[in-house]
Amino acid sequence: DGSKSGSNIANLRFGLPLLVLVGVSLGNSFTAAASDMAMFRTVSTEQFAAAMSGFLTYRIPLFVSQFKPIIGDIATDAIPTGSAGVALQMLKESKESTNTMNENAINSQNNDKLLTILLVSGPQGTGKTTLVNRLIAESNGTFVPPTFIDSTKDPVNFEQLQRRDSFLQVDRTGRFGLTADSIKKSATEAAKEKENKNIVVIDSSVVLAKRLIKSLSSDVRLVGVWVGLDTLDKFEERLDIQLQSGDLQVEVDETPESTVRNKLREIVKDIEYGVVSGVFEFTILNDNLEKSIIQLKEAADYCFK
Repeated sequence: DGSKSGSNIANLRFGLPLLVLVGVSLGNSFTAAASDMAMFRTVSTEQFAAAMSGFLTYRIPLFVSQFKPIIGDIATDAIPTGSAGVALQMLKESKESTNTMNENAINSQNNDKLLTILLVSGPQGTGKTTLVNRLIAESNGTFVPPTFIDSTKDPVNFEQLQRRDSFLQVDRTGRFGLTADSIKKSATEAAKEKENKNIVVIDSSVVLAKRLIKSLSSDVRLVGVWVGLDTLDKFEERLDIQLQSGDLQVEVDETPESTVRNKLREIVKDIEYGVVSGVFEFTILNDNLEKSIIQLKEAADYCFK
């Protein structure tokens, strides 16, 4: 009975807009002409809008909180285009990434039992590949690249993995590929090399980072480092350099200018992912190579903590 009474009282709040309008109407009637004394006729459009907006301001947050779980489960092909679509996609990807990271966090108290992988990611043109190569070269074997599956040395296995769509990434030549299993195997072998463990470091595009995070099991600990730049103008300058060097190819039916514009749009989305994903504990703004390599080494030391 108590719960029914509470429910009935709670339902009274839906009548509050009507009570407000009655009060406003009575107040206005004292100054209105006799011909305008009918109920609600003295309520102006502005007063009606104010009463309704006050009620909706209270209700909207409740509606949003109820729809959050639904938004998180929206399929990719159902997401609208434009800014709203990007926001929903970011929310969905962030939820999936956070779930994976939470699974890893459950085992964080047993870090000695986890395989640690250093993930260095960021948009195109930030210089992350140069930083990763420097880290590997100057680490005296402590940090090593993952083992790639070679289509010329193991063609049967490569073809089978390709048919099963198991590759997270295949290089431009189509010869070398990475899978979640090959990365984990590399990390396992590296961990056995020394008493203080060697660590696999992955030079990762944002696309590879997303796929890797979704694919790795909860017994793998990722230490994420995001490499970026502080302005889009700097991204554009580096993209122009890559165009001139041939590292950035102009697609068919595109111009160099449209290629750069399209890449800048991708970079903006990549940056949004880097911010909301919760994967990257460290951020490096790579304006100065020597300072950035020092920062990367400091972040890499976290792999042993």
